[in-house]
Amino acid sequence: MLKGLGAFLLRTLLLGALSVSAQAGENPSLKSELLRLAHDWEHVKLQVIDRDDQERQMADLAQRAGKIAEQYENIPDPIVWVGIITSEQASLANENGSPLKALELAKRARDILEMVEKTEPATMDAAAPTTLGLLYDGVPRFPIGFGDKVKARYYHQEAVKYAPNGLDANYFYGEFLYRQGELAEAIKVLEHALTVPGLLNRPIWDKSRRAEIRKMLSQPQKGVRTPAQ
Repeated sequence: MLKGLGAFLLRTLLLGALSVSAQAGENPSLKSELLRLAHDWEHVKLQVIDRDDQERQMADLAQRAGKIAEQYENIPDPIVWVGIITSEQASLANENGSPLKALELAKRARDILEMVEKTEPATMDAAAPTTLGLLYDGVPRFPIGFGDKVKARYYHQEAVKYAPNGLDANYFYGEFLYRQGELAEAIKVLEHALTVPGLLNRPIWDKSRRAEIRKMLSQPQKGVRTPAQ
C-alpha cells in the first residue's frame, strides 16, 4: 500500500548535513551535541544491520534529538534533526511491515519540518524544505497519504533558493527533475551540484552523493519534457 513511501524513504534518509545555523554555531556545546547526534545517526542508518535493532536505536535517537530541541527551544537545528530522524523511523517502520505506523511518522516529520521551513528555511543547508520536497514527492497521494508533486516541486525549489550551493538541495532537486523527465533542467542542476564545495565533515557521504550524480548524468538522456502545467 505504501510502496511510494518506501521509495521516498530510500532516497531521503541519506540526508542530514552537518552544517549548522548561526545560532547553533555560536553555542559550542550545542554544536558538539549536534555533531555527535549526526554521527550516531549515520552509524545507526549505515552500520546497524538488524532491522529491529536499527528501529530501536533510531527511536532512542529521536528521543535524544527531542530533548536537545527542548533544551535549545529557540534554535532550529535540533528541530530539523527531529524531523529527519522521524523520517528515518518512518522508513524503518515501512521496511518492517508497519505501513500505517510509517505513514503516521511521515506525517509527524512533515509537520515538524513545515514549522521550521516557515521561519528558518535556510537552516542546515535548507534541510527542512529539501526533506519536505522528498516527503511530498514520495508519500502516496490522497486519500492514502499527503503526496503532492506540485508541493514537492515548490519545496525543492525553495531548498535550492536558500542553499544554492548545498549538495543535498541540488542533488535531490536534480533527482526530482530527472525522475519527472525534465532532463535538460535536471542536468543543469546536477552538474552544478558537482561544483559545490565538498562536505569535509562527511567525506564518505560526499563521495557517494557525487558518485550518484555522475551515474545519473551518464544515463541515456531521452524524453526531455518541460514541467507539467
